[in-house]
Amino acid sequence: EPTVRTELMEQIPPIAIFLQESRPKFPTAFFEYLMPIVVRYLTDVNNQVRKAGQEALLILLEQDLVAQSDIENKVCPILLDLSAPDSDDEYKVEAVNIICKMASMLSRATVEHMLLPRFCELCSDGKLFQVRKICAANFGDICNAVGQEATERLLIPKFFELCSDSVWGMRKACAECFMAVSYTTSPEVRRSKLSPLFISLISDTCRWVRQAAFQSLGPFISTFANPSSAGLYIREDGTLSIRPSAQDVNSNSCQPSNNITLSSNTNAA
Repeated sequence: EPTVRTELMEQIPPIAIFLQESRPKFPTAFFEYLMPIVVRYLTDVNNQVRKAGQEALLILLEQDLVAQSDIENKVCPILLDLSAPDSDDEYKVEAVNIICKMASMLSRATVEHMLLPRFCELCSDGKLFQVRKICAANFGDICNAVGQEATERLLIPKFFELCSDSVWGMRKACAECFMAVSYTTSPEVRRSKLSPLFISLISDTCRWVRQAAFQSLGPFISTFANPSSAGLYIREDGTLSIRPSAQDVNSNSCQPSNNITLSSNTNAA
């Protein structure tokens, strides 16, 4: 029964955590028994079982419970098979979604050598716009996962393709993640390539794309600032934040500072 397999998947993470805490007593139980089940259920015929398996896998990766060898030899090959050009549409959409989600949890070398080539292929998938949409929405995370060199060499050309996609939702998704992509590139690439590209989005024929681009304008401009002097940095969740200066941190004074504070109070004079 699919409901039984789904319930089983929901119990895998807590069992794995217990085995990890009791590893001297059960040194190989997780790798021998539980991990094969998780991998097998990624290809289950029932979509609810597959979804439960995907969620369990992400929790295991987030908790750093999956060995690097299992990631490279068991998990990645399955995802590459499911996202292959001749794969079933539903499986392919699910596979690209989980590839994007797990990229930030894996080592840079694993993402670059095993998942990045397939991600670049999926960005140009002409059959399913849903696949390209997922790639566009998660583009910034992939850039952050592989770093500047791979981003500029392999991902920026794909980003240009997505920014000129015929489906406006794709272009809107690109506008929304523009800051994260820009933050991963060099100042020269920002100036010579990304700035003209952003102008094209802010001048797009679709008002939803233009609106998303205008909302990303300030964050995109902030990536041109010198972090050491401007105090701007990107949090792990991808949001822009302001790092307080050493003077502010060490000061015990109650006098108001010169820092700019973002406020929603509209009654101020």
